[in-house]
Amino acid sequence: MTAPYLTAALYKFVDLPDHADWREPLIALCREQQVKGTLLLAPEGINGTIAGPEAGVLAVLAWLRRDPRLADLEHKASWSGHPPFHRLKVRLKREIVTLRVPGLRPQENAGRYVKPEDWNALIAQPDVLLIDTRNDYEVKIGSFDGAINPGIGAFTDLPGWLARQPALQGAAKPRVAMFCTGGIRCEKSTALLRMQGFEEVYHLEGGILKYLERVPESESRWRGECFVFDERVSVGHGLRPGAHALCRSCRWPLSEADRASPLFEEGVSCPHCHGQRDDGDRERLAERQRQVALARERGVAHIGVDAMPPAMGERAGAGTPGSREAQGAQSQPASASGSATR
Repeated sequence: MTAPYLTAALYKFVDLPDHADWREPLIALCREQQVKGTLLLAPEGINGTIAGPEAGVLAVLAWLRRDPRLADLEHKASWSGHPPFHRLKVRLKREIVTLRVPGLRPQENAGRYVKPEDWNALIAQPDVLLIDTRNDYEVKIGSFDGAINPGIGAFTDLPGWLARQPALQGAAKPRVAMFCTGGIRCEKSTALLRMQGFEEVYHLEGGILKYLERVPESESRWRGECFVFDERVSVGHGLRPGAHALCRSCRWPLSEADRASPLFEEGVSCPHCHGQRDDGDRERLAERQRQVALARERGVAHIGVDAMPPAMGERAGAGTPGSREAQGAQSQPASASGSATR
């Protein structure tokens, strides 16, 4: 039997000068169709992940595609037995994934798409520089063999990192391959290199998720798990749920070893944030966790995720998993708040 909730992850770079006019009709339609999640609208396009009854999600997608500019809008579908999101957010943004590079037009200048089935052959070539464009906390739980980790805390840090790499600054431009979770960040990062004079720039079509879906594990050059921005937290080959869980205090992906640490207290702290909450925060988080446990015993959903104290990155302005502004509000892993395609 098919699980009752359809999740659709979508994005498209396209000129939408009238994007603000879409917000209220989309909110009304999603509410009517019992669809929740997050949709981001900007002059450069649309990005988001929505979930709900199959008929409702398909109705929202059909509404979007009735506009000729989105007639070819693609989406990635998955199913679950429980509602992935508890709220609906339709937000107006300057960018659908924040990079803050004026004049960048990925809808015209993105790099060459490489299908998952052809990716291994490309990145095996010794003259190809392979760059993981994701944030450091994502890279640490999994990446491709031989990929360079820029060690960035937010996608907005990537242009500065690229500018500091000697291998990218000479007159002779190397061949560069880039990848990210679902493809959207690579559209911008490869467009940035193209704008800077690079000619041979490639990116993985459909991102890591499409690669893990299509490429057999026996042939894979992927190692570890892939962080995802929903309740699965991480996935492996075949998009099977991974072994990571989410710290509900700092929203960091936790391995089994992290959860075995004496510094881990469910809903309150983990090895990454222990000692960085004051007593008031810890008391509030502990009370929230008690309410979550009580709701679980009663068999009802607890939707107080948004009531959590700010994540560490929000306080410091760094791009940790919970840093909404640093990453353009798209990167919050707490899926009860909604998520967008990465």
